[in-house]
Amino acid sequence: MNNITKSIIPVAGFGTRRLPISKAIEKCMLPICNRPIVDYVVQDCIKAGITDIYFVVSGQNTQLEAYYSHNDQLSRYLVANNKQDLLPLIEPPKVNFHYVIQPIEGKYGTAIPVALVAPLIDPGESVVVLMGDDFIYNSDGSSEVERLIAKTPVGGCSMLGVNVPIESVGRYGVLQMDDNNRFVRIVEKPSIDEAPSNLINVSKYVVNYRLLSMIAEFADSQQQGEYYITDPINRYVGQAGELVVVAAEGQYLDGGTLAGWLNANNVVAADIL
Repeated sequence: MNNITKSIIPVAGFGTRRLPISKAIEKCMLPICNRPIVDYVVQDCIKAGITDIYFVVSGQNTQLEAYYSHNDQLSRYLVANNKQDLLPLIEPPKVNFHYVIQPIEGKYGTAIPVALVAPLIDPGESVVVLMGDDFIYNSDGSSEVERLIAKTPVGGCSMLGVNVPIESVGRYGVLQMDDNNRFVRIVEKPSIDEAPSNLINVSKYVVNYRLLSMIAEFADSQQQGEYYITDPINRYVGQAGELVVVAAEGQYLDGGTLAGWLNANNVVAADIL
């Protein structure tokens, strides 16, 4: 069984798709009901046994760290006003948070934040990689990350796959599978006619040290445009590296767009209200 205790959660950037609100509120901190989007990701990791979470942040990120820090003044206020029952709501989770700064200027893309954390990972270790503005929601409280790790071969790699309506494939990386339902490659944002399936990549991975090193090497190379993490993933599989696709059991909720954020609030609210 895999013993994976570290996760990487990229949350840098300006969240331009959510302007103007993201000018004042970090995109990962936008609320889904009474919790920020990113906390659904963090809590899923904690349930899966993750003990060290590496946030990749930009220099102006302060709200995220404040949320996961102890607030002495607020704690004292609650005690003084006989609201001790609210203290558990503000206690930081009992995990280790690390903050790695991604420069605003320079290379960009999903491979870059993962590469920045790579030197902090010990040789031979595997890590979970999850984006900070979307999540898989399980109304029964189960952990999608735990299932992903459990279904990953020891020392291997995996990703979550989510089925979407075929008319939506052009917004995502689409998974091409062979006749034996084994992963072949990711096709980025294809047209409906060119899409190999309607199974999409939602950027939730288990990455072994070999693939992590390939991501770091790719980020260190010189090219024009965006550095997609899917490029070294495709290269890894092309070099006989196996990657298991695990179908998500929960519901994929995306807070990166206004429509997705509204839907996520409605889905979660229907459960808790």
